[in-house]
Amino acid sequence: MYLYKFEEGEVIVNTLTAYPSHNMYLYEQSVYLDGQAPLSGAYSANDTMVPIGDISLFELNINRPTVGQQWDASPASLIYPFTIKDSTLVALKTVTTGAFNSAEFGDSLTGSYPMSASISVDHIPEDAQGLGRKRIQSLRNSLDYYTYLSPEYTFLRADPGGWTKANQEIGLLNIPSIFYGSTLKKGSMNLRFYVSGTLVAQLHDEGRNGEMIQVGPTGSEGSGSVAGVVLYEEGCVLLTGSWDLKLDEDDTLHTENYLGAGDVAPQWTYFGTNLSGTTGGVSISTPSSSWAVSFEGTNRIPSIMMFANAPKNQLIHSNNPTYLLQASSSKNTVVTSSTTYVENPETVIKNIGSSSFLNYNEAFQKTTYISKVAIYDEKRNVIGVAKLANPVKKTANREFTFKLKLDI
Repeated sequence: MYLYKFEEGEVIVNTLTAYPSHNMYLYEQSVYLDGQAPLSGAYSANDTMVPIGDISLFELNINRPTVGQQWDASPASLIYPFTIKDSTLVALKTVTTGAFNSAEFGDSLTGSYPMSASISVDHIPEDAQGLGRKRIQSLRNSLDYYTYLSPEYTFLRADPGGWTKANQEIGLLNIPSIFYGSTLKKGSMNLRFYVSGTLVAQLHDEGRNGEMIQVGPTGSEGSGSVAGVVLYEEGCVLLTGSWDLKLDEDDTLHTENYLGAGDVAPQWTYFGTNLSGTTGGVSISTPSSSWAVSFEGTNRIPSIMMFANAPKNQLIHSNNPTYLLQASSSKNTVVTSSTTYVENPETVIKNIGSSSFLNYNEAFQKTTYISKVAIYDEKRNVIGVAKLANPVKKTANREFTFKLKLDI
């Protein structure tokens, strides 16, 4: 086995910065991602087998039957994660403590695929309690931290005309990190509200300081006002704009309040309420209306580039038995004892050189084929293996440099 140590300059660590962008359209109770229509599968309405607008996290169970085939004795043919309960007490995160404790040693603890992620919205009424308000409370430290960007982040503002987000009416938009990577890109968040295809209102963090300012249409109700803030690292948008959204001064749109309390005018705190359904005890639907979200992410991907050299006159011997000429097996004997290992000096290596001329044998030269490059740590433990698409012919007068790249 040949071992070489990486020299200075042969290992380069970089950080690749990508800017993924997404455009999501929210209509009724569906999310349409990047304008893509779902592809119908043979076993489901969406071939990824996740809700429309969701991202399949592991892209497993793509267009697979949900019940076993005739040749399959199992009750279902979907693949799933599992672990066996043993003394290590390792379990899947989806397995509850009660289920784990009641399982016997040797029992299989299972999960389910596919798993998916999508944006979600919460409408948290004023002075409401419960899970929604707890989520706002959990963001208090983050909100106060971002006050260096804008005072609009302040959780508790006691001056005249101030507020407290502890009981303020809020629309909370949650974006999973799988959509944007490391952080949301400043100046890219854009929210829009449409009615019958007409743009009624638009928010944009044009100041790159997290303030969601209503920028359009020009002269619209609330134009120039701050309707919320963006938490760039956490992937959240808190909307507090409570003014009525109108097509013009004489025309006020209305949402339907299914609790029978009458119609209420739409506002930014109701963003995506068609998607969220019942939240905070209120079920709101905006007829003929839709919402849109567009943003860019900043995804920093650490990468390691390694240059593995295959020098001349090296890496031209193999311990594979096929490296030797089998016809001379009598000369391939090895003498071993507790203190000795001796190979026959007359061992013949197979000549695999080929000639372009008829009835002519190419002169012998030691030849190997490199098909893999293994990376070891300082204790000679294999930590990675790079496989070549096609083996490379190595002779004494040839040298190669293999470029290995790993994205972390």
